[in-house]
Amino acid sequence: MLNKLPPRERQIVDILYRCGQCTVAEIIAALPVELSGSAVRAMLRRLEDKGFVTRTDSDRGFLFSPVVADSVARKSALSEVVRTFFNGSAAGAASALLGMSERLDERELDELEQMIARAREDRERGR
Repeated sequence: MLNKLPPRERQIVDILYRCGQCTVAEIIAALPVELSGSAVRAMLRRLEDKGFVTRTDSDRGFLFSPVVADSVARKSALSEVVRTFFNGSAAGAASALLGMSERLDERELDELEQMIARAREDRERGR
């Protein structure tokens, strides 16, 4: 979904996910490349037309925010990574993450164990 956006539009959406709501000036300040206000506004209009961004009026001017919940966007992006780099194998992706276990603390490892246990329970209930 987001991976289909042109790079600059994707950067803007990423900024909105980090900030929640932003004005055009805040987006311009957060971009890694200097762009004019009119260029950013044009991209925001396109993103609105595509259904990725919504605009609300405020005392600071228009505030822009992402339409799709960040959890949905993360799941979509991760699905794309799994499909592209792990041939669709969630186990392959999980194995790669666990291969980085030196970066995982005990709490994160415990969370992973709990998620696996819940996934097994959900699967068994579904049968």
